[in-house]
Amino acid sequence: MSLVCPHRPPCPGCPRLGAPDVAPSAIAAIERLARDHDIARPRVVRGREVAFRHRARLAVRGRATSPKIGIFELGTHRVVDIPRCLVHHPLVNDVGRELKRSMIATGATPYSDDAHRGLVRYVQVVVERRTGTAQVVVVTNESEPATSAALFDALVERLGERLHSAWWNGNPARANTILGPHFRLMFGEPAVEERIGGARVYYPPGAFGQNNLDLADEVVRETHARVPAGARLLELYAGVGPIGLGLVAASRTVVFNELSTDSLRGLDLGVAALELELRARVRVVRGPATAAVSEIADADVIIVDPPRRGLDVEVTDALASQPPKRLLYVSCGLPSLLNDARALTQGESLSLTELVVFDLFPHTEHVEVLAVFDGSATSNAASPPRPSEP
Repeated sequence: MSLVCPHRPPCPGCPRLGAPDVAPSAIAAIERLARDHDIARPRVVRGREVAFRHRARLAVRGRATSPKIGIFELGTHRVVDIPRCLVHHPLVNDVGRELKRSMIATGATPYSDDAHRGLVRYVQVVVERRTGTAQVVVVTNESEPATSAALFDALVERLGERLHSAWWNGNPARANTILGPHFRLMFGEPAVEERIGGARVYYPPGAFGQNNLDLADEVVRETHARVPAGARLLELYAGVGPIGLGLVAASRTVVFNELSTDSLRGLDLGVAALELELRARVRVVRGPATAAVSEIADADVIIVDPPRRGLDVEVTDALASQPPKRLLYVSCGLPSLLNDARALTQGESLSLTELVVFDLFPHTEHVEVLAVFDGSATSNAASPPRPSEP
């Protein structure tokens, strides 16, 4: 597909736009990892190249009469306006357009970094697939929504049936953090609901969620295919539970671990949506992953989906010293995966047996990787049949 973006340059969001494959440097590093461990060449799973982003966080800058909504030029606080972004779900672009119109109509001013003045700093948009509606978070430069009521009234009216919910978020600090600590529901439902891996999964506005949901579904499907029925499952860095919730019905027990308060709120909703019999199999360990290290010895299968920096050192050490039958590592940070793989396999208690690459971030240098590690007692056993090629 030949793609022509109306915002490049100067928009830096898709540095590899139009490239035919995933980033060569990433593939080379992953294939080298496979050769080092004498396993099959990794399979690459790709998805759509346009309109795949169901989630976006965009900066709001510019003048009161002509706001800009988009992303920063590299190394600056100058916003590139991207009203016709190719990779956004069309509803994300619609929300940006209606927010601009609402700001102009109500006199809501864009934020200025230098002066630390102005009202609207950022907007977060999350599209709920089952309803085709948008959860919209407007981040303002205030600790209470004292001057935002008119803006929200206008935005709710303009979006109409396209709106899932409207949230005020207060971020009055002079900092680069996007979301502030203060949330208030101004209209609609408290959480976006997705059906992932056969389970109902909930995303409050402050919880982490994948941008490319359709391909993230494939990550979940491939992960589920490698979990044997009846396993005692532990999921560290679980977020709102998009991987593990769909495994509860086939598992003996499932222990989730998560630190983020907002993600835990979503995870609690997902657990509550399970049938009563299934809820009895679930336990949640709240806090950092290090708080759940004691659960490792009792688990047959462990799933980890850490942030880009990778596993906590204490977790890596515990996995290497008390290896499960199977460790499924979902990675969004290739350098940390390479480091963690080296540490996990150094003592030969865990063996890397399979790698699957997902082009979860098209047009960039980044990839998502599913790495399968087997415990020493099972490392020579045959892996489950691979799903058919997409």
